[in-house]
Amino acid sequence: MTIYIIISIIAYFIGSISFSVIFSRKFAGFDVREKGSGNAGTTNVLRTVGKKVAALTLLCDILKGVLAIGVAMIAGKIWTDIDVEILKYLAGFLAILGHTFPIFFEFRGGKGVATALGVLITLNWKVGLICLVFAIILIAITKMVSVGSIAAAILYPILTIFMGEAKLLSIFISLMIALLVIFNHRSNIKRLKNGTENKLSFKK
Repeated sequence: MTIYIIISIIAYFIGSISFSVIFSRKFAGFDVREKGSGNAGTTNVLRTVGKKVAALTLLCDILKGVLAIGVAMIAGKIWTDIDVEILKYLAGFLAILGHTFPIFFEFRGGKGVATALGVLITLNWKVGLICLVFAIILIAITKMVSVGSIAAAILYPILTIFMGEAKLLSIFISLMIALLVIFNHRSNIKRLKNGTENKLSFKK
């Protein structure tokens, strides 16, 4: 049980590194959470700082999810008596939770989509790729990142059941990941209902 707790804490700390805040402060001289939508994520960096910094933020946030799962996999090789599959799912969830509520940045983080993508692709690249393509298609059609992100979150646990390891706890954690991402988009859902959701623009 101890190793599960230790890896979960490490994954949370990894997720808590808010690259959007770090990069916006470094390259633009302000905290991205004080501009635009107030969200510490790639989309807000794109709108307030620019494409290059947004691309860098996206890459680093994805790598957070990959790194968290990687740490769990290494632990599984060292401690062979643990269930590495469960440990990977726990690490993935805690990395996304850390991104959402970062201990290093006043618990004011992003919506966890990029980090979740890194987690999904590392856990099961087929499931991750399907969710990514599904999200991109919806974003291209609607010009709204939130629509693609929410839809992919809903699709994820369904694909996990049919294409994953199908362990009960793994399915439960995949559902928790989906619910966390959807919860983080609650303001977007409200704007979607009101017809006031922001659309993506690459003009800047």
